[in-house]
Amino acid sequence: MSSEVVVITGMSGAGRSTVAHAMEDLGWYVVDNLPPSMLSTLCDISTVTAPKIAVVIDVRGREFFGNLNSALSEIAEHGIARKVLFVDASDDVLVRRFESTRRPHPLQGSERIVDGISKERERLREVRSVADVIIDSSALNVHQLEQKVAALFRDDTKADLRVNILSFGYKYGIPIDADLVMDCRFIANPHWIPELRPLTGLDKPVSEKVLNNQNVQDFLNGYQNLFETMAIGFFQEGRKYLTLAIGCTGGKHRSVAIAEELSARLNAQGLVGEKKIVSSAIHRDLGREL
Repeated sequence: MSSEVVVITGMSGAGRSTVAHAMEDLGWYVVDNLPPSMLSTLCDISTVTAPKIAVVIDVRGREFFGNLNSALSEIAEHGIARKVLFVDASDDVLVRRFESTRRPHPLQGSERIVDGISKERERLREVRSVADVIIDSSALNVHQLEQKVAALFRDDTKADLRVNILSFGYKYGIPIDADLVMDCRFIANPHWIPELRPLTGLDKPVSEKVLNNQNVQDFLNGYQNLFETMAIGFFQEGRKYLTLAIGCTGGKHRSVAIAEELSARLNAQGLVGEKKIVSSAIHRDLGREL
């Protein structure tokens, strides 16, 4: 049997194909639009040639899609490590994507695109509720989505918990795939310093300004200690992936600097108890400002 299986599913137009291509680039054996009933068979025949399999299963499978939950249970009973990755996006973003490609939604029939999206959300409601990882692609371009997948599934280390630290701007909305949200708008905003305004939190002058702000180090120490306490519970619950969202007003200065610092701290620490944590920082809204 295969040692690891990731099932890629989610909303049409949310980026499942991009995720599949990213997984393939990471060395996973990817199968698109597989009937769920064939999942166990695929695992059987790919033991030697493909120990890591990613399978795209979605509503294109029509009536076969309803067998997904039973197929997942079946491979779990055989001792296969499996994860469900759900790719999502807001309804208005999905509508714009379908309109731009001039393709119909697979479930809209003679109705509107929004009707097809509504039907798909209802059909996917149960599998979304049990997903191990949810990625919101609403504000991500193709390269950012690929980067996020790489951060979660690259196999450069044996991590017990992969932590994706996502900076964002509140004016663009809170990421729906965040497990934890931290607000750093209490920090003085470098935007109001003329020489720092065109820079970002990746630039040393901005980073130093943010991190040297009053109470910031105490805040980071406290949050890191809180996370370590929570991580023990995440390990006990079998969590492998976690998204910490860190927000400021525009997602350009403060949240970027804090995300980079927190990621560096977690990687430097490395272990919580005997469990290994690997972290990476991704900046959703960097470069988005007008």
